Amino acid sequence: MAELDTSGGGHKKGPGVKKGKKLSTRVDLTPMVDLGFLLITFFIFTTTMSQPTAMKLLLPDDKVKPDEQNKAKESGALTILMGADNHIYYYEGQLKPDASNFLSASYNGENSIRDVILKKKAYVRSISTDPNDPEHDLVIVIKPGQNCNYKNVIDILDEMSINVVKKFALVDVFDIEQQLIDKSDATATPSSN
Repeated sequence: MAELDTSGGGHKKGPGVKKGKKLSTRVDLTPMVDLGFLLITFFIFTTTMSQPTAMKLLLPDDKVKPDEQNKAKESGALTILMGADNHIYYYEGQLKPDASNFLSASYNGENSIRDVILKKKAYVRSISTDPNDPEHDLVIVIKPGQNCNYKNVIDILDEMSINVVKKFALVDVFDIEQQLIDKSDATATPSSN
């Protein structure tokens, strides 16, 4: 609290009378510090903390037949493989023994992976028998190669989110696929993302 120093005598004027001391004020800041900490505590407890941001995943329904949950139709399957230097490869259905369906794509520009995904979605919609969920049979299998970098995996996961692909899986690459990736990476020119 503020205090007033009132020590001093009366108010006599004239010669030989000592001048009275000036009154001084002293402000006690202790209650102000208490109020400041009280306000800081109030705002800390009443603010909402930032929510963690994460990609939303559509998980399979656990009430349907468990033996059929992981099965995919060959007509709706698309496998995306990622190699070194931003190279990306894909094949539809199962990989043929002669690897004639092992094709190359890019992250952007002509023959981009986004175009491949959109074409596959359109194809699955056109052959679908389910009017409620025409993309039910679309499954994309993502297989990062041994020389693939983390950024490319994130880019592919972003493509799944951008293209609203409901079913996709991140799976280890098979040996034969890794050999095809290595062989294709060796013959391909470095690309930019």
